[in-house]
Amino acid sequence: QVRLEESGGGSVQAGGSLTLTCATSGMRDSDVRMGWFRQAPGKEREGVATTKRLGTTYYADSVQGRFTISIDNAERILFLHMNSLKPDDTAMYYCAASGRPLPIGTWLESENYNSWGQGTQVTVSS
Repeated sequence: QVRLEESGGGSVQAGGSLTLTCATSGMRDSDVRMGWFRQAPGKEREGVATTKRLGTTYYADSVQGRFTISIDNAERILFLHMNSLKPDDTAMYYCAASGRPLPIGTWLESENYNSWGQGTQVTVSS
């Protein structure tokens, strides 16, 4: 059974930085596509960034140049380094893993991911 556990959320002022961590376990395939998603109150869940050990990294336009996704393959930990945070980045952030290869153009669609963590809250104040 795949387990994902996020940590690292918190409250910061605009312009600050945070690094989110997703510890993984139970994955049979070490080269699955993984992603970070977020959901703000009253809004739909949106894809933020995605990567895989032997694949392409992709970002939502809203975070391009400010966020960096990475994987520690040895420890099987997924990271999201967030810089220049804005109040619009305030949301619950979720780590997710897809159980199958995904076509280009679908990497940030949440319905393509079948394993999810519980989320970690990020709050950015102005």
